[in-house]
Amino acid sequence: MRVRLIWPRGEAVMVLGTDVNASLVAEALPAGAMAHCWGDEVYFSLPVIAELDADATDVVDPGTVCYWVEGASVAIPFGPTPVSVTDECRLVTRVNRIGMIEGDPRALASIAEGDQLELLPVSG
Repeated sequence: MRVRLIWPRGEAVMVLGTDVNASLVAEALPAGAMAHCWGDEVYFSLPVIAELDADATDVVDPGTVCYWVEGASVAIPFGPTPVSVTDECRLVTRVNRIGMIEGDPRALASIAEGDQLELLPVSG
């Protein structure tokens, strides 16, 4: 499933996988959310209850769409965070990987704390 992520200064497309956690996020759409920023990571709450996958990890590639079970949030790192070692994308805890940003994930750098986000399924 493809999802448009829209914020005041831009937009990106998230491509969600087919696993159970990606499906739970897809079922919560369309949705609005408030952006939070933590280093080069954007995260936002969604009303999804999920369990941590056996292959959950705290280090991912830039632009990986993650579900942060403990924070009930989608998290998308696009560069280092305050807990990163070197230039890796390290999240505060292990997360489920549910998809990827299409194109350059650095576009997310224009999202500011408190921005209103809109998440819309892309039809077709």
